[in-house]
Amino acid sequence: MQVIKYAFQQHGDDRGQLVALEEFKDIPFEIKRVYYMYDTSEGVRRGFHAHRNLEQILICIHGSCKILLDNGKEKKVVFLEKPYEGLYVSNDIWREMYDFSSDAVLMVLASDYYNESDYIRNYDDFLETAKNKNK
Repeated sequence: MQVIKYAFQQHGDDRGQLVALEEFKDIPFEIKRVYYMYDTSEGVRRGFHAHRNLEQILICIHGSCKILLDNGKEKKVVFLEKPYEGLYVSNDIWREMYDFSSDAVLMVLASDYYNESDYIRNYDDFLETAKNKNK
């Protein structure tokens, strides 16, 4: 499984840092939805799903967290801790977010609007979908 991390251009001086993101330039898709998670309690795991079509970029804009990626054949854990790095998560990848630092803010840029029918929330269903995709 290929893990794609983007290092976004930082602009900074003695006033601080700025990162600007543009769809199709810095982000490989049209951004239709942005959301973020914060105040995640210690020991909590989030995600536990895949998407049929949706693509995402995950950016831990403050603090740190781990992302488990699973394509049905192999699993990889990615550590996010830099506000100028984004993790690309394609469709048909199971994801779980965990080990959030107490100050973590995880922002997600999504290629489409919320659509419950795009979610695969049962892990066995995900494995079956992944198996059929790789035939």
